[in-house]
Amino acid sequence: MKVGIYGQFYHENSGKYIQELLDLLEEKNIEVVIEKEFLEIIHKKDSIKKQYSEFSTFKELDSSFDLFFSIGGDGTILKSVNFIKNLDIPIVGINTGRLGFLATIQKEEISETISSILQKKYSISRRSLLTIATSPKNEGLSDINFALNEIAISRKNTTSMITIETWLDGKYLNAYWADGLIISTPTGSTGYSLSCGGPIINPETNALAITPIAPHNLNARPLVIPDDIELKLKVSGREDDYLVSLDSRITSLDKDTEITIKKAPFTIGLVLLHEDSFIKTLRKKLLWGEDKRN
Repeated sequence: MKVGIYGQFYHENSGKYIQELLDLLEEKNIEVVIEKEFLEIIHKKDSIKKQYSEFSTFKELDSSFDLFFSIGGDGTILKSVNFIKNLDIPIVGINTGRLGFLATIQKEEISETISSILQKKYSISRRSLLTIATSPKNEGLSDINFALNEIAISRKNTTSMITIETWLDGKYLNAYWADGLIISTPTGSTGYSLSCGGPIINPETNALAITPIAPHNLNARPLVIPDDIELKLKVSGREDDYLVSLDSRITSLDKDTEITIKKAPFTIGLVLLHEDSFIKTLRKKLLWGEDKRN
């Protein structure tokens, strides 16, 4: 078995948990490959002495990898998707950060959960992604033009709102007068979209959510649509450009640029322990339905 390991930051006391993971993998004779920059961070902390092979770019990942360990929080998982792309390598999220909604394995549970995962005692939660295309073409979006959580359009360098004309499969929907607009997958429905009043969508649902950011129209409400619909967006406003973000990646576009958003032709697999579920995570992480009276 061959696994990749990736992290962005070195959270407080992460060293002992990373070492615990590596020791468990070594005991099972698992081939370990650590992302170059994360390995450098580890070595700076003098936590790990053994030399591991390393990968630094997406091209060095291939179908020989059986699992991809993401150590950190949800943001680290989002960055992991950039490495995996359409290779269909399952992601094991180990939460060493704060909330960790996607990274379901807690750092204190590594020893008891990794053995089960290596024995393939898990299921795969399939997550859809979004792709984006622009006219005229934008080079900043040419390499990594997909998002696991959401694609968001927002104003730039101004306090003035923008107008976002929206079409669904070529049919005119609305002109949102707002700070921006979020197109969210079910995975992203518990993130930025939720903070802006969007609905929570079960990951097994074939749907997307359109959520305006601080709309000035009182009747502009979040809208759930089938995920096989193609969206076209056109932005106008006082500024010459605006921002578009794909999860944590941001670039700017000229205001006369048209955006086309649709579901990606591939999915991402998140490793889910048998005792875990989306509903359980809602209760545990978002305190779903909690009432002090009960």
